[in-house]
Amino acid sequence: MANHSTFTADDAAELAVIERSGFVESRHVGSAVVLAGDGTVVTALGDIRTPVFARSTLKPFQALASLRSGVPLRGAQVALACASHLGSLDHMDVVEGMLKAAGLRESDLQCPADWPQDEEARAWLVRTEIGKRRLASNCSGKHAAYLWACVVNGWDRHSYLEPNHPLQQRVRQTVEEYTEEKIAHLGIDGCGAPVAAVSLVGLARAYSHLAKAPGGGSGQMGDARAATVATSMLDYPWAVQGHSGDNTVVMDKLGLLAKGGAEGVLVLATPQGASVAVKVLDGNRRATMLVALTMLAAADAVDVPDVARVLEDVVEPILGGGRPVGRIRLGRAVSALLD
Repeated sequence: MANHSTFTADDAAELAVIERSGFVESRHVGSAVVLAGDGTVVTALGDIRTPVFARSTLKPFQALASLRSGVPLRGAQVALACASHLGSLDHMDVVEGMLKAAGLRESDLQCPADWPQDEEARAWLVRTEIGKRRLASNCSGKHAAYLWACVVNGWDRHSYLEPNHPLQQRVRQTVEEYTEEKIAHLGIDGCGAPVAAVSLVGLARAYSHLAKAPGGGSGQMGDARAATVATSMLDYPWAVQGHSGDNTVVMDKLGLLAKGGAEGVLVLATPQGASVAVKVLDGNRRATMLVALTMLAAADAVDVPDVARVLEDVVEPILGGGRPVGRIRLGRAVSALLD
């Protein structure tokens, strides 16, 4: 608990560059690591050992803790428990169904009320004068699963976000089990739930274990509940983010586990357990998928042609007057991997 900050710019590598009209406008520095399926480090850029707040990349393990607590999540419900969703009507319907199955109401959720990022759902809430809803929070699925765990176990529902709550203790145990390291620092996430700081190596390791779980390839951790989390994310990728989200596209077209988090964190993993974890130091996420997929391809963990086709769909254009005037390209550290 001695380190209360993440790595510094001096310990970071140039991951991506933003070009506009032939001029380098911005540079994104950060750290990233690729692990082989056996957990060995294949590629390391920047500081991969100093803890970072993993933010929403921890949601699959928080969902796993809910399953381990006896919550009977099924199908899209599991994916919603892992989600940073856009608040579409479909998303809200699934979360509402989770609450109903647990005998709960939207008002029991302790995530903040929010406007959906989905345009159709937002327009509907405006038109009907319902306004912001807790169901529309991108973390509502996680919170619904947390509350359901409290109902199943007879735990206090009002304090389910407190770090010493039995559920949060199980979350912590699960995160430490899968990362194979002690949580360095515990904070409060944007939704009000506890969030852990772990290293990028630990985060990549956790996803390696999770991705291998359906094949029983993670030893003691390859249990049916972990396999359910991984399989459900891939079976219902729209539920994890949204139909056009970059995480969704990567899971749908490449079959990789993909989960982004706030402040420039992203983790990907192949079914064989190769994984990559990225943290952009300035917190901007626009280059994370480009960096992560390129690093996996450079490590021969994914096919280069497949990655190239997907990147066309997930890397945002640099626009001027509504037309492309630049691009997001790889920074020096990542480009060197391709030489």
